[in-house]
Amino acid sequence: MTRTIEIDPVTRIEGHAKVFIDLDDRGVVENAGMIVNELRGFERILVGMDASQMPLITARICGVCPTSHHLVASKALDMVTNATPPAAGALLRELMFMGHYIHSHALSLFVLQGPDLVLGLDASPKERNVVGVVKAAPDVATKALRLRTVGQKLNEMIGGRGVHPISSVAGGMSYSPDNADVKKIRHLCDEAMTLVEQLAPLAKSLLLRQLDSQKALLDSWHGHGWYMGTVKDGALNFYDGQLAVADDAGKPVMRFESPEYDQHLHEATLKWSYMKPVTFHINDVDQSYRVGPLARVKCADRIETPLASAELDQMNKAFGASNATILYTYARLIELIYACENAKLLAADKRLQDIGRTPTQIQAGRAVAHVEAPRGTLIHDYDIDDDGIVRSANLLVATQQNYNGINESVTQAAQSHVEGKDDNGLLNAVEFAIRCYDPCLSCATHAVGQMPLDIQVRQHGAVIRSVRRVSL
Repeated sequence: MTRTIEIDPVTRIEGHAKVFIDLDDRGVVENAGMIVNELRGFERILVGMDASQMPLITARICGVCPTSHHLVASKALDMVTNATPPAAGALLRELMFMGHYIHSHALSLFVLQGPDLVLGLDASPKERNVVGVVKAAPDVATKALRLRTVGQKLNEMIGGRGVHPISSVAGGMSYSPDNADVKKIRHLCDEAMTLVEQLAPLAKSLLLRQLDSQKALLDSWHGHGWYMGTVKDGALNFYDGQLAVADDAGKPVMRFESPEYDQHLHEATLKWSYMKPVTFHINDVDQSYRVGPLARVKCADRIETPLASAELDQMNKAFGASNATILYTYARLIELIYACENAKLLAADKRLQDIGRTPTQIQAGRAVAHVEAPRGTLIHDYDIDDDGIVRSANLLVATQQNYNGINESVTQAAQSHVEGKDDNGLLNAVEFAIRCYDPCLSCATHAVGQMPLDIQVRQHGAVIRSVRRVSL
């Protein structure tokens, strides 16, 4: 008999997720996955538009990570116009990106995952939210929300807007800071550094406490597959470099440039979901892989800022070559430290106020580039005609590339919780597994709507159990 349970409040993911769990005759989990019902439409919307407007238009894909789309579109136009941004332009773009990372990772760690870490997975859903965090740990919440604000202010100052920035263009940046702006930027970077030094030990201790109390987080949600991330001369980099692939043991497989992505990455379609999973094609085999914080630190030889590098050493000593999905959270903390350190270095560069843009002229050709969005590798690929009009577009976003990993993590979470009748335990396990990836379904499907989570447990195609969290 089907049971339906509604649990408030809204889940903490970006988009509307529906999860299915299929059982075999013995009631054992046979298959599970996340269904995305909304249509991915931006690739068609872009066709026929002026290519020079891509940095502005594609930023509207998502209100969560617009800076990532804004910058990768600009880099794609750099390619088709044969324009190399001057040093100031490249510095300002990367500095804006660090602000975006600080904002996004602080949001993910302390607002979306923070309730799980501070209050524990067993806490009531009505308490396990950002309001509960404020009540339980007001000092942590205040500092975390301020760090998020600092990152957004950096992004707003340099990008022209906090959401949907406008300043990055083909050939560089249209914004040039004056002396007062530079002073403000450096002050914000100093504040970010102070806050992250105070928050990082607390976040780490909360994560380790959950790992100690929830052993299954390491044992069950381990994940499989390879990894892909961006490296520059072997070092971690969010804005520039080659795409690097490593196997599940962290051993390097290959590195390649953005325009070669379609030779190695294969998109597929599913009958039951609008989101298209992606695999890495090698030796006539389609290999699952993951992107994002854990993937980036697995693919990089090193991190070039001292505090983040030291924390990575600590993670490696504690967990070795583990592929546990929960380590995405630890890696996200490491990247937050790196973004703050790197922002301070970039802001101190004396070239920041030099000419920031190379004159350009849009011409026919292929425009392709990538950056590391907070959630993972983001690729934009446009074909532009002689009139400067986009004739085709392909957008490869992080959540697509993590889709196979998300589905496997959902399966592993379900296997450990579906046999009991505790609906809260099942919801908590599945949600937490998904939330480790910090998925953005707005990017992956370009959806508009609310963010509930539905779970259907099916046997022989019939729904035998239905569990739901709905929005208020």
